Amino acid sequence: MGDVAMTVPVLRVFSETYPKVKLTVLSRKFFQPFFEDLPNVNFLEAEVEGKHKGFLGILKLSKEAKALGIDAVADLHNVIRSKIITKCLWFSGKKAATVNKGRAEKKALTRETNKIFKQLKTTHQRYADVFEKLGFSLDLSKFKPLLRKDFNKKLQELVGATSKKIIGIAPFAAYKSKMYPLDLMREVISGLDKTQKFHIVLFGGGKEEIKQLNIFEKDFLSVKNAAGKLNFTEELALISNLDVMLSMDSGNGHLAAMYGIPTITLWGVTHPFAGFVPYGNALENSLVSDREKYPLLPTSIYGNKFPEGYEDSMKTILPQKIIDKLILIVQNKS
Repeated sequence: MGDVAMTVPVLRVFSETYPKVKLTVLSRKFFQPFFEDLPNVNFLEAEVEGKHKGFLGILKLSKEAKALGIDAVADLHNVIRSKIITKCLWFSGKKAATVNKGRAEKKALTRETNKIFKQLKTTHQRYADVFEKLGFSLDLSKFKPLLRKDFNKKLQELVGATSKKIIGIAPFAAYKSKMYPLDLMREVISGLDKTQKFHIVLFGGGKEEIKQLNIFEKDFLSVKNAAGKLNFTEELALISNLDVMLSMDSGNGHLAAMYGIPTITLWGVTHPFAGFVPYGNALENSLVSDREKYPLLPTSIYGNKFPEGYEDSMKTILPQKIIDKLILIVQNKS
């Protein structure tokens, strides 16, 4: 989800820079709401578990894309499925370009020996480079956040009636090594709750995550759990009305960034130098684990590889530091 969400700022700049060029996003239907507010952007659904499943399904999808009368294809994914579609369209005479994910640079950043610890090109810029190859240069500094969506009655009832600032917290990630320990997250939530100055809204998905978030909601007066209570479009609307988001190195941070919401991200065995910081957020909003105590950091791009003991590296990010950072951002917005 994060990879798809990171295309939004780039496509937003594209549609503003080249208003007469029609864009069609090819992706799973679940992600369609990301693009509904982008001018000149249409959507083609990839039914990868249905009619587009398997090699023959991919060929069928390629024909559907070709039938739209496209002139060029920008592969922003660079995986087997997207490569096949791109090749098919290229063979039919369409101009094509594929994202360079910088795998060699990322390997150098995460390896144990001879590590090259430096800031790499952002994923957003890598996406923009694809359009540059197709003849469309983009200045990402011109990005205009998507407009906040209607904070309707259902969202008001969920969050709370009083006009307090709203802090979103998305405490989960795909891997434990990317997830702030829940006992420490409880301290963060408790510290914010004690001020009684904020609405705190929790985001997540899946039965076990919802179960844990419901415990937080029960234990703290200022906390509401949005997980399982909203459809995805409603969840995006709620995110667009936050004052700040606290996220792991995961998709929710990128969803908030689409709407220009300041985002604090927490990093375990991954690192912002890999290029996955939510768009428009300063590097100081990325709170990283202590590299003096864990000198091999970062050990992975996706959080799935780490030496023994490194899964606990996020414990070095103190709860009070997170609380202070969140409060400072909210105060600066007042």
